[in-house]
Amino acid sequence: MRITTLCSGVIAAAASLLCAAGGAAAQGQGFPGKPVRIVPFGTAGGPVDTTARMYAEKLRERWRQPVIVEAKPGASGTLAADFVAKAPPDGTTFLITLSLTHINNAILQKNIPYDPFRDFAPLSQLAVGYGPALIAPAAAPFNDLRELIAYAKQKPAGLTYGTWGTGSTPHLFAEMLAKQAGVRLVHVPYKGEGAAHLDLFGGTLDIAWANSGTARTHLNSNRIKVLGATGSRRSQVLAHTPLFGEQGFEGFEPTTWIGAYAPAKTPPAIVNELSAALREATRQPDIAARWLDIGFEPAGTTPEEFARIHKADFPRWAQMIKAAGLTAE
Repeated sequence: MRITTLCSGVIAAAASLLCAAGGAAAQGQGFPGKPVRIVPFGTAGGPVDTTARMYAEKLRERWRQPVIVEAKPGASGTLAADFVAKAPPDGTTFLITLSLTHINNAILQKNIPYDPFRDFAPLSQLAVGYGPALIAPAAAPFNDLRELIAYAKQKPAGLTYGTWGTGSTPHLFAEMLAKQAGVRLVHVPYKGEGAAHLDLFGGTLDIAWANSGTARTHLNSNRIKVLGATGSRRSQVLAHTPLFGEQGFEGFEPTTWIGAYAPAKTPPAIVNELSAALREATRQPDIAARWLDIGFEPAGTTPEEFARIHKADFPRWAQMIKAAGLTAE
């Protein structure tokens, strides 16, 4: 009995040492051992892409390895997410994305090529959004949501609006607004908000959606007016813009987030190192300021915390999507 107990203790201690060694290897020269690729949501030069490049700099300093950012835009982020889901699970390819790819797309795309839970290893929720804003050209004949609705009721053919993808939060919110107000709004999806805004400025679109940081930039250059912002509280960058709820339109409080995922089956020691590196970068003043600048609050959760958030948010958004009348395509 004593020999058995002793052997069990030795085996447990050995297992502990092996786990510790795995973690140390991931944090030391054993990882990454080769260049790392970050795949961001959206187009090159977009808000997620440019923020991912700031993370790349921090990770490059930490690991002494090249860290590249490679955008794969299209299909509301599905192309980028699918690319990472099918990448080797060695930690050298990971995704920085909006919750859109792991919630909305999974609900609204019939033939989505990945499972948002089974095919990914959560790393960290990096930031939580204030909610997108609805914008119009500076010369538009309406200044807020009520004036927009009154104008739309005079246009039986409807008003066109641009978003960064089918099934995105702006798409959902626009359909909710149309349903509440009894007007027709015609969706025009783009690969990123920048392309939608170019068409807004060119007169192709009547209105469009923007993250609050982008909206502030265009507002400061007198190119737009902001009709209203979503979310439960005003963002720091659009402090003077009334929320949808403040204008009498309810249900626009839920916010999106941005998180990082590695492929499923990535070893736990590597997941922990990636998460620790991302959390450390998120705490840096320049990255924290960047998140605030584009309309998000920095977060920086552990993999376990992020997994719980994703699991809890999925049914909430599914219920909202159903209530808005959106169906899988």
